[in-house]
Amino acid sequence: MNHDAEILTTLREIRDDQRQLLEQIKGQRALAELQMTQSRQRIDESMGLQREALRRQRTITVVALPALLACIAAIAWLVLRYF
Repeated sequence: MNHDAEILTTLREIRDDQRQLLEQIKGQRALAELQMTQSRQRIDESMGLQREALRRQRTITVVALPALLACIAAIAWLVLRYF
């Protein structure tokens, strides 16, 4: 009978350890899900910032390129007129 009690005690310890492991795994999974959510939010924010930067770059290019060409044309006109 003593041997059966030892086996039963050992099995209960194993069961309790498995429950603790399952709780730890649940906690780790919740943490991983939280980190994934935060990562997705950061990626979305980064994509939005990149889109905004590209939009601004296009706007500057549309404004700056004609102005630059006008300056080059003015310099060329001055060089041809006075030299």
